[in-house]
Amino acid sequence: MVSVIAKAKHIRFGGIQKSSLIDFPGRVSCVLFVMGCNFRCPYCHNPELVKPNGSFPPTLDNSEINRFLETRKDLLDGVVISGGEPTLQPGLFSFCQQLKAMGYWVKLDTNGSRPDIIRELLKARVVDYIAMDIKSHPGNYSLFSPRKSISSSITESINLIMNHCTEYEFRTTCMKPIISKEVIKKIASGIRGAKLYALQKFRQEKVLDPDFFRQTQSVFTQPEMEQLRSVAENWVQHCIIR
Repeated sequence: MVSVIAKAKHIRFGGIQKSSLIDFPGRVSCVLFVMGCNFRCPYCHNPELVKPNGSFPPTLDNSEINRFLETRKDLLDGVVISGGEPTLQPGLFSFCQQLKAMGYWVKLDTNGSRPDIIRELLKARVVDYIAMDIKSHPGNYSLFSPRKSISSSITESINLIMNHCTEYEFRTTCMKPIISKEVIKKIASGIRGAKLYALQKFRQEKVLDPDFFRQTQSVFTQPEMEQLRSVAENWVQHCIIR
């Protein structure tokens, strides 16, 4: 049977962070940002990678990325593939294979919209850590994607990660009015027993849709974030605020 992942030679890279101590838990890593996303989250902090209007940054040369990775093998432990949405890239599978062959630990950041891709990556053991963003409870994704089947895809990805990935985390960007204590309870109960759930503070600095926030106070205070955590920690093994 032919894999659902096409083994293309290239990935559209839009940015690189050459060193990070916080993006891959327990490892020194670089972060590679891919271009393009199938969601339109109003609070997205990488709008230059998402917008479909031709405002993409110049694509980084793949050979340049490869040279960088070769020269940093003794300095970096891992590579984080972020975005944008990496599972849209037809060359993702072969790139992860390449990274593993070079001796890197691989972390994937994903919105969970393509469980078929996640399944293939986990089956081949070419990713070591998955961080999945959960935007809201699965039944409330119309703000992010018009796809009618998105709810079942999100739930399928959650189950795949919890059942087949050794190291993982789920995370939610907390902003009003999308997130509330009731929403957090629904999300957390849907990932019951998860190893790690991170509640991320929303920062209204560089976002995809600034107009969305002009008529409302969107930022949770620290005490309010603690209240959200007190709800979530009843359902998961460990809940943190970032």
